[in-house]
Amino acid sequence: GDQGRPGEARGDQGEARGKPGVRPYRDQADRHFVVWNSMNLPPDKARLLRQYDNDKKWDLICDQERFQVKNPPHAYISKLRGYLDPGVTRKKFRRRVQESTKVLRELEISLRTNHIGWVREFLNDENRGLDILVEYLSFAQCAVMLNFEGLEMGEEISLDKSKSWSRSIEDLHQGSTQPFCNTLVRSARQSVLRYGTAPNSKTIKNSLLVSQKDDVHVCIMCLRAIMNYQYGFNLVMSHAHAVNEIALSLNNRNSRTKALVLELLAAVCLVRGGHEIILSAFDNFKEVCKEKHRFEKLMDYFRVEDGNIDFMVACMQFINIMVHSVEDMNFRVHLQYEFTKLGLDDYLEKSKYTESDKLSVQIQAYLDNVFDVGGLLEDAETKNVALEKVEELEEHLSHSTNTQVHTLRRMIKEKDAAFQRSFNIEKRLLEMEQQGTIRLRKQPDGDIAIEPLGGGGGGGGGGGGGGGPGVPLSDFGQNGGFSVGPGGVTGPGGPGGPGSSLPRASEAPPPPPPPPLPPALGTLPCTVIVFHIIVPTPSVLCWLSIHIVLHSRAIRIKKPIKTKFRLPIFNWTALKPNQINGTVFSEIDDERVLEDLDVEKFEELFKTKAQGPVVDLSGPKTKVSQKAINKISLLDANRSKNLAITLRKANKSTEEICKAIQTFDLKALPVDFVECLMRFLPTEAEGKMMRQYERERRPLDALTDEDRFMLFFSKIERLTQRMNIITFVGNFSDNVNMLTPQLNAIIAASASVKSSPKLKRMLEIILALGNYMNSSKRGSVYGFKLQSLDLLLDTKSTDRKMTLLHYIAVVVKEKYPELANFFNELHFVDKAAAVSLENVLLDVRELGKGMDLIRRESSLHDHSVLKGFLQTSDTQLDKLQKDAKTAEEAFNNVVNYFGESSKTTPPSVFFPVFVRFIRAYKDAVEDNEQRKKQQQQELISELRKRQAKDHRPVYEGKDGTIEDIITVLKSVPFTARTAKRGSRFFCDAQLCDDSNC
Repeated sequence: GDQGRPGEARGDQGEARGKPGVRPYRDQADRHFVVWNSMNLPPDKARLLRQYDNDKKWDLICDQERFQVKNPPHAYISKLRGYLDPGVTRKKFRRRVQESTKVLRELEISLRTNHIGWVREFLNDENRGLDILVEYLSFAQCAVMLNFEGLEMGEEISLDKSKSWSRSIEDLHQGSTQPFCNTLVRSARQSVLRYGTAPNSKTIKNSLLVSQKDDVHVCIMCLRAIMNYQYGFNLVMSHAHAVNEIALSLNNRNSRTKALVLELLAAVCLVRGGHEIILSAFDNFKEVCKEKHRFEKLMDYFRVEDGNIDFMVACMQFINIMVHSVEDMNFRVHLQYEFTKLGLDDYLEKSKYTESDKLSVQIQAYLDNVFDVGGLLEDAETKNVALEKVEELEEHLSHSTNTQVHTLRRMIKEKDAAFQRSFNIEKRLLEMEQQGTIRLRKQPDGDIAIEPLGGGGGGGGGGGGGGGPGVPLSDFGQNGGFSVGPGGVTGPGGPGGPGSSLPRASEAPPPPPPPPLPPALGTLPCTVIVFHIIVPTPSVLCWLSIHIVLHSRAIRIKKPIKTKFRLPIFNWTALKPNQINGTVFSEIDDERVLEDLDVEKFEELFKTKAQGPVVDLSGPKTKVSQKAINKISLLDANRSKNLAITLRKANKSTEEICKAIQTFDLKALPVDFVECLMRFLPTEAEGKMMRQYERERRPLDALTDEDRFMLFFSKIERLTQRMNIITFVGNFSDNVNMLTPQLNAIIAASASVKSSPKLKRMLEIILALGNYMNSSKRGSVYGFKLQSLDLLLDTKSTDRKMTLLHYIAVVVKEKYPELANFFNELHFVDKAAAVSLENVLLDVRELGKGMDLIRRESSLHDHSVLKGFLQTSDTQLDKLQKDAKTAEEAFNNVVNYFGESSKTTPPSVFFPVFVRFIRAYKDAVEDNEQRKKQQQQELISELRKRQAKDHRPVYEGKDGTIEDIITVLKSVPFTARTAKRGSRFFCDAQLCDDSNC
């Protein structure tokens, strides 16, 4: 419905107030246009009209004013009131009522086509046009209801003049037993329910005359025209009886009227707030018509009038919208069941093969919207099974992922170990080159050649001496000095050659030529080969086993660069040698760059402030070499170097260190230094070498500082025992202070967990709920493993919004509030969870062994330091040992108390169960509080929404919406998917022009 257009109701043409060709002044045109604009135009059309020029505006005004409204609102209202006048005579009423249908049709046209000002005048408080229409509709319904009920009783009703219509309702109710009188009484009672007054006999007779005409149908059309305006819609929805009377019009005999009523009620259902009003109207219908079940007569009409397709389509459409336009799914199922109980499903099964396409579409739309609760339940069970399967797959995937992670970590460790071996080989080669044992030389083809050098006074034998030709790595197998074997290391004479003994060179038979290297060896990315290099010396043959890693591309071994000054360190992150291949660094040569640079200037710029004596790199090296030759080293090079570093930390002489060890002087020797020195206790071989050196009466000054220290160090009596004693004494206080809190934590945690009554009550609740859940399938149990506490979070409710632990938290808060802080009784469980009791007990036993060692030493040798230590430390050790025994017993008792085994359940497994349980319980309590707050907020929002709905039952929107809804429903059947969109017709400011979208 477009509004504001001229229509049939505008009768005779009046004289135009202006002429199209003569336009007045601008202010006059604007003033007339304000009057035009006061009509109820849609916003888009009003904006369009405002954009017209003054000539166009004036033409529209003149065109509009050519027509005048035929009758004002009060003319129609006066005629309707005349029909309702109870004092008018019967004859006069017959004459008046002959024009009632015509008057109502003219009123409907005026309401539909006149401007909004006319409609507002009809509905204002002075005219009260809506009340008159509803009252007239009730008047017309009175006789319809009476006739309907008489026919329902199987009687023919005729109003004879001999009947006494003047009797009161009470007299009829008390004295008459005739069916007609009963019907009349019942109809009168229903009239009282409907509009509060009991009709007299004259009113019923007049209503009979009206009921034979189309007045009810046209009244409904008038109300529909009013409801098409938002202003009128609000009045109708807030009227006490309007919607009820529209619903009661379903009792009219005219099928067109029933279809019109159902179309209008279906459209109201799709307005927000309208569904509740329509349900309330049918509740009133049930009470007035004495239905046993709501919608009972509607279903009766649906079955009986199967020949009227338009009514059946409207009825099916109304039922579909009434049931499936609600948001609450439970309420939707309830309404669906109401119609199922009335036999709708069975009737639709018979009618789904109807020849009417319109009816078939509406039936199919209803069936598409039906909720199959059994199917949904089956889907839910299937979903739960699927979720369980997903959990199993996730667990399997997690296990597979962990296995892959462990495999990758192992591969990374193996790769790092291989790189470390490669690095050690390169480092060893460089050390041998620096010691003068071998010489490395780069071949033109990129291979590295190793030249064995003679040690001491010149060389001989195969392989050359100091100036002999180099042996490339690829040719080592053909030189007689190497033998390569996959099964292990063999001598130059093959597997049957010499083993552990070292034969002299003159006795060694010439070795047979070994097989060449496999061709594929050079293509492997990382192949480990063992070479045996026989280096001849004047006295003995030295066997050197060198592990060399061959890559697909040979890596050039870089020599260390000797600088004139000490330079700062550049803290970069270096790539490993096996990471160079294929990168940009394999294509560059940094040594060539150094040849082009002025490195002396570079050293001057970057040298550190602390510099040693200047080394003349260009001068002769005879002094350095001579000094290195004068000092004799009996120790392994690496061991000697590490010992030198350790000795520099002490900053004491050899004599001072040895004296402090002999006297157990911890003030002179820090404990950490003694622990470092423990790694350098002389081995049996080193002791033999030192004693041999002294027996040969060789000068001690010829030894290096490290060898000289080792010589004096090895002479100390019971050196190992003394070092252990010093270490034990120095670390005793720290060990006691470290072990005591751990034992105390175990004791306190074990006692608190075992003696907590609240924890016992919590486990009692868990056991009860678990048995309640499992007893029907697995039977009841008497206890459970503590690890089951972790599963409380995995057991979820049907909606999967709450876990079993969340429910336990709710139960504790509501039923057992005294248990809410049960975790306050569990002391030190978090600290005890981090204790390894087995290691602590082992450390205590080690302290006891160490104290026994000191006692034996003190009894054999009189040492004041040891005696003083025993006097002060015996008591501490006794207390520590008692605490250890107490902790072990307390833990065993508490573990057994909870049905576990101390052998399989250490503290690091037992106490973390309680730590996780306490943390999860606190989180569950917090989640419950958040959920409660959220529910309160939702309740407040719902109450505010309902309060707003009570104040304004229908939301503001756009005029013409009811007609738009009815038009859409005639072209597109209602489906549940569009319910939410349809419910916004009166709350959206802008309505989509394409209603079918």
